[in-house]
Amino acid sequence: MKILLVDDDQYLNQQLSKSLKAHNYVVDIATDGESGWNYIESFEYSLVILDIMLPKLNGIALCRKLRSHNYQMPVLLLTARDSCEDKVLGLDAGADDYLVKPIRAEELIARMRALLRRATISLPPVIHWGDLTLNPAKCEISYQKSVLPLTPKEYGLMELFIRSPYRVFSYDSIIEHLWSIEEPAADNTVRAHIKSLRNKLKDAGGDPKLIENVYGIGYRIKSLDDGSFSHQYSSLNRPPLSVDETVTEIWAKIKDKTIARVESIQAIAMANSQDLNDENNPRQYAYIEAHKLAGSLGTFGYGRGSEIARKIEYLLAGEQPLDTDKQTQIEKLTEDLLKELKKTPAKPQIKEMKKHPKTTVQSLLIVDHDTILGEQIIREAHSRGLEARLAPGVGIARAMMVEYQPSIILLELNFPKPEEDGLMLLEDIAYHHPEIPVVIFSRRSSFIDRLTVCRLGSRAFLQKPMSSHQIVEIVTGILNNNTITGTIIAINDDPQILELLEALLCPLGLEVKTLNTPRKFWQVLEISNPDLLIIDVEMPHYNGIDLCQVIRNEPRWRYLPILVLTNHTDPETRAELFRAGADDFISKPVVGPELIARLFSRLHRSRLWRNIAEIDTLTGIENRYKSTEDINRLIRIAGRHKQPLCFAILDLDNFKDINDQYGHDTGDWVLHRFGEVLKKAFRQEDIVGRWGGEEFAVAMYGTYKQDAMKRLQKVLEEWRLEVLVPEDHIAFSVTFSGGVAQYPEDGHDLQLLYRVADANLDQAKQGGRNQIIG
Repeated sequence: MKILLVDDDQYLNQQLSKSLKAHNYVVDIATDGESGWNYIESFEYSLVILDIMLPKLNGIALCRKLRSHNYQMPVLLLTARDSCEDKVLGLDAGADDYLVKPIRAEELIARMRALLRRATISLPPVIHWGDLTLNPAKCEISYQKSVLPLTPKEYGLMELFIRSPYRVFSYDSIIEHLWSIEEPAADNTVRAHIKSLRNKLKDAGGDPKLIENVYGIGYRIKSLDDGSFSHQYSSLNRPPLSVDETVTEIWAKIKDKTIARVESIQAIAMANSQDLNDENNPRQYAYIEAHKLAGSLGTFGYGRGSEIARKIEYLLAGEQPLDTDKQTQIEKLTEDLLKELKKTPAKPQIKEMKKHPKTTVQSLLIVDHDTILGEQIIREAHSRGLEARLAPGVGIARAMMVEYQPSIILLELNFPKPEEDGLMLLEDIAYHHPEIPVVIFSRRSSFIDRLTVCRLGSRAFLQKPMSSHQIVEIVTGILNNNTITGTIIAINDDPQILELLEALLCPLGLEVKTLNTPRKFWQVLEISNPDLLIIDVEMPHYNGIDLCQVIRNEPRWRYLPILVLTNHTDPETRAELFRAGADDFISKPVVGPELIARLFSRLHRSRLWRNIAEIDTLTGIENRYKSTEDINRLIRIAGRHKQPLCFAILDLDNFKDINDQYGHDTGDWVLHRFGEVLKKAFRQEDIVGRWGGEEFAVAMYGTYKQDAMKRLQKVLEEWRLEVLVPEDHIAFSVTFSGGVAQYPEDGHDLQLLYRVADANLDQAKQGGRNQIIG
């Protein structure tokens, strides 16, 4: 655990630090109150030890500041004053305990242990995790009653893992918990301690894999199969009811079917069919069923059941008939498995997962004394359907936030009044409303400013000057990234896994399409245009490695994230998966929080790449490369299903005159606004893209030319009536012309359709513009 000691007595600091480190605490030292506050802002501490008589900011004031900013860690006050009034003053300031100097290290450490126990909701003095026992009073960890010879850092690692057994700790998190800033550590240092810890577990007769490496995330302690753990958790560590209830509900529905599957495996094994390579052979069915059970039972709390099923799968493999010994083993294993399934499943503790929020009008609070710029941003925000308000000062912003909680805040750091400081407001937001993203927009640009706002949780740092549409573009991008949505295709021959994936992911705002066979995969892939794939390695007809190779062989799908589920964690299989094109894999049984963390990480990266490679940054719609690719896909689907498709080319009228008269910045603003109008005007399944300059392309699937003309005419009427007011307040209107072609009557491919639509566009321009010709 990490302790902050704030005292200006250097000799006492040295002695206490030495004693605390000997008891495996990590200690940071500050010699004045302001430094202590800076440490607390920058790092996470389990406990703070404060002297009362401190320079710059005394211990009582610092304690009050801690509590006013909602810091909940225990605070122990040290002082040479022993009067009743001083003790009352300290405790009323928010301290948890009070110790009078001179102090004995033994008493200090005993009081610290008591405070830390209370801070973690009455954790028992001795904690058991399987064969491991953690005794905080003695700073000892035992394996099967044999004390492990651990260094202080190794003890700290084990204590960290045992106290939070279902949390995955990243390298940065481990370093922050176990190393002080005077002794910085690197990832290699953590790996070296993990290796040493595993070796000592092995020497004691334990499993070196008890410390698990969660690929790409960090380390955790291996979960228990029987769920036996004496640790009583706080509500923060309990599983969210939605996921827990979902898993329980699914198991209740499939329990009887699962037991029947085990019984059928037992019967088939006893019949001892001859040819395993015949896919219609009963023994082949039994082998596949055992494989599925090995991968899914652990997900529902039957870790030992997965192990038994894997042994059955191994015995059923091979081409030779089962001998008597194997039959006997399978019979015994299936009986054990049936007994196991009649037990109550273990319910692993999992971290809280947020549900996808309901759709509401998003709002922006602008905190800036520049009211002219603020009004420009408000107009731009309203044009995008974003509610916005302006607070010209920090005090007004605080008052507005009481009754109006925004979705995002745009904050200036500098204000004319010296008592108003944007950084102070940012501190308040970080501590009291950390869920609200904050974008800094200021002329200040020093590295210290950027580092400070990053530490306080700012999501972006924008430097003035910048146009209002660029600002709102960034703001809306951050809002959209707060809630990832998308389409996922899951392919698995185990219906239980598919049902679980749907139950876990759909409440998070994701659309999940499931396939129990890869035979229809390519057809579904083209129709769905997914954001991510979840595939199993072992499936009938085509395995996961085959699918990865086929997907990566198609240029369009080379960057589609692929998450692989597998029973095989050996290095050879991993290497083969990555060579085939997989991005990540999860070992079965599937653990909900790990799956969601990996999946959302991949979706975030995929969205970032797609925005860079496929979206026109000025208009916010697809660029020519991406829209051409998608239109060709729609044409193939239309041909397959005998459906019509209309293709249109749109061109803003007299656009060169706008650039010449108002300037290119205004011209860019018009293009941006037109892109927004087109996005709102067409369906999600339609394709809208910018093809260069002021030319745009639209493809409407399942639409005949007459209906397409009506839709485009309606867009034109709305656009010509829109009064455009850029930042220089000069109002004007713009029209556009369009040409339409229909598949397959006007052409069987995009090139032919473009020629017909472009000819109709020329006719519309020659006829006076401001019209649609088809």
